[in-house]
Amino acid sequence: MKVGLALPHYDTSLAGRDVSYEANERIALQAEQSGYDSIWVSDHLFIDWGKYGGPSDPQGSLECWTTMSALAARTKRVRVGSLALCNDFRNPALLAKMAATLQLLSGGRLELGVGAGWYEPEYRASGITFDRAGRRIERLGESLEIVRHLLDGEELVFKGDHYTIDGAICRPLPETPPRLWIGGKGNRLLRTVARVADGWNFSWLGTVETYEERLRAFARACEDEGREPDSVARSVGVKALVGSDDADVRRRFQRLVERTPSGLMEAFTEGGEVSWESFRRSHFVGSVDEVVDRLGGLKELGVEEVILSLGTLPFQVSDEEDVGIVGTEVAPQLR
Repeated sequence: MKVGLALPHYDTSLAGRDVSYEANERIALQAEQSGYDSIWVSDHLFIDWGKYGGPSDPQGSLECWTTMSALAARTKRVRVGSLALCNDFRNPALLAKMAATLQLLSGGRLELGVGAGWYEPEYRASGITFDRAGRRIERLGESLEIVRHLLDGEELVFKGDHYTIDGAICRPLPETPPRLWIGGKGNRLLRTVARVADGWNFSWLGTVETYEERLRAFARACEDEGREPDSVARSVGVKALVGSDDADVRRRFQRLVERTPSGLMEAFTEGGEVSWESFRRSHFVGSVDEVVDRLGGLKELGVEEVILSLGTLPFQVSDEEDVGIVGTEVAPQLR
């Protein structure tokens, strides 16, 4: 099993501070040097933490594709991935061209993750129509068909319900196209994964039981589309916190509590205080051996890669110190 890091590219997601490219580059380089297999960036124009119980004021974000390109230029070994691009932000012919170019420039290290989009406020603020979920997913499927054909070197003529392509080409092409991932969980989206994607990402994991139920739904979707489930790579996003022993991980937990925006830790409150035991039950938290053991259960379910957010928010790192122990001690055991 491989290990990836979800980079903290939002305001407050790194030690509670405003976002900066310099800090994300520093963490990406640390991830590469310590032993992670990949680094990942999500795709929002801005976001708020209201969905997770936190403040609803907008948080700034680094733009996904620009950030991936800069990090690909600064790193040498780790794969660089999007988790996941919002399909409605980019025309598919343009996306194919961008992906081919970044795959070339990175030496074949791009992982192209795309989703249907879900955060209505950024659509509305930017003047992009926010259609019903089914229509967004239909559009995602068409888009990735176009991307696939272009990355395979076709001169493409395509007439669909959502896109019309008339003679698009994508040159120069990389020797190997990037893998196409779709992120999401719903039944309609899983059928789209089975039809057009190389990989399926499930983020963010709540319980293993929930993932097992979605895994069964995914198998049914593959059967409906005439595809073997094992032909699709699988990754899972996991919120984790790792220490060298119980005392060390508790120290890191206290720091996380202090640096997480107001309201977000209340879900783990018992008796008026944030509860360590409640937090442990909903996150992959503990010593190196404990976390390796729990992540190993996902490996037994066929998960190829876990993508870790080192906190309670997606794409959070409460302190740069938390990065290295995963790369040096957890990742080698999972391999």
